[in-house]
This record gives sequence, C-alpha cells and structure tokens, in this order.
Amino acid sequence: MEKKKNKLTSFADHLDNEYGKRGTESRENYEQEFESFKLGAMLQELRKEKGMTQEQLAEKCGTTKTYISRIENNASDIRLSTLMRIIKVGLGGHLNLNVSL
Repeated sequence: MEKKKNKLTSFADHLDNEYGKRGTESRENYEQEFESFKLGAMLQELRKEKGMTQEQLAEKCGTTKTYISRIENNASDIRLSTLMRIIKVGLGGHLNLNVSL
C-alpha cells in the first residue's frame, strides 16, 4: 500500500502562487481588494452589533442606504471623511489608523 504525500501549503505560499509575490502588481491589487473587503465586513459587523439597519445608519450619518450597502459589499471606494463620519456619528466610535512600511 502506497502512502499519499500530504501536499499542504501555507496561506502565504498559496497567495504567492495565485497572485504573485508581494510587490507585484497582481499581488498588490489583491491586497488592496482584501483590505476593502475587511473594512466593509467590519462596518457591517459593527452596525449589526448596534442593532441598526443600513437605512438607520445611513440616516444617522447623512448618507444613503445604497451607499452603506455598497461599502459593506466592497463595491465602493470610501472617502476618509465619510468613513470617519460613519464610525463617529453613525456608530458612536473612534477611528484609529495604522501604517505599516
């Protein structure tokens, strides 16, 4: 009986194989899209924790339900001032930014 070799790859290796090494255009595009996705998912989770609908959040921070939906579903770029207003006015939070070089 022949043993099957376990061909596990790390997530980092998977990303390298699928999108190229860090610094390549395709990998940087992936990383940027992933950060946008995480932001949308985070906003959706915070909104739900507050027990708010997209419409309620939009009304509270002066935007539209459609815009909130687009942000949560990664279909829209968001201005920093708008993000800050959504977090501060809409969700009652505070935005902290970190930069990695």
